[in-house]
Amino acid sequence: MSLQTIKDILKNEKLAPSKKRGQNFLIHRQTAAAIVALAGVTADDTIVELGVGLGTLTGPLAEKVNKVIGLEIDSGIIDWQLTNGNLADNVSLIHQDLLKADFPRLAEECGGRLKILANLPYSISNPLLFKLLDNRQVMEWAVLMLQKEVAMRLIATPGTKEYGILSVLMAGSASVTHLFNVGPGQFYPRPKVDSVVVKFTFHPAPQRSSSLPVHDPDFLRKVVKSAFQQRRKTLLNSLSSSPFINFAKENCRRALLGAGIDPTTRAERLTIEDFVALTLELAKKA
Repeated sequence: MSLQTIKDILKNEKLAPSKKRGQNFLIHRQTAAAIVALAGVTADDTIVELGVGLGTLTGPLAEKVNKVIGLEIDSGIIDWQLTNGNLADNVSLIHQDLLKADFPRLAEECGGRLKILANLPYSISNPLLFKLLDNRQVMEWAVLMLQKEVAMRLIATPGTKEYGILSVLMAGSASVTHLFNVGPGQFYPRPKVDSVVVKFTFHPAPQRSSSLPVHDPDFLRKVVKSAFQQRRKTLLNSLSSSPFINFAKENCRRALLGAGIDPTTRAERLTIEDFVALTLELAKKA
């Protein structure tokens, strides 16, 4: 689909891209085809596409899989697709806010763990990633187009400025693979930032996450969030002043030492293994 075609459709159908929703439509079919190829889909797959838009990704995807279930929040786009679009017969559309989607129900409909493709609106990248983590038990993999800043946080290593809450939590749930970069000129409207296509593999569980000791993932998230709430503080001060967990400073100090962690270090130095050890030590003092 050419840039002019996209402009004409949006103008004729009065479908102005929504800044609030962070809509940037992918232009080039070659890029969409590359995403589908690197995702590793098969002819038997049912794929959930988050944010169908004008169908640039949906078309090449539908050619390679058994079925596509497309979720789209924009009712105007849904109407256009149903009346004027040229989506294949194996594509079904659902008018759905992505952040409110019932992933367990979708997994049942798909007959197994979810395989997801998406050119995500930038405005919902972070909350959608946390939603994937919350529903990891029904996820197989997800291939997402993200703004570069978010993608760099996901693949960041301890000790770097990009390393944070998402870096830690995703490391404990999935393997994250950088596939390729996409420039601003691949979209309309043209965004001000670069994008990156990333693959998250939840199942089979990566060796790193499967080797972690059994722990409470909800409590782990609170501990990680507490540690990074003021990332320039020491871990001892961050944990003992956190609104997310309620522990006396001395108990925090003992938990850190019990996990083999220097209380004066900062959150950005800890691996997922360190955070799990700390979570288990704090749980003993709850």
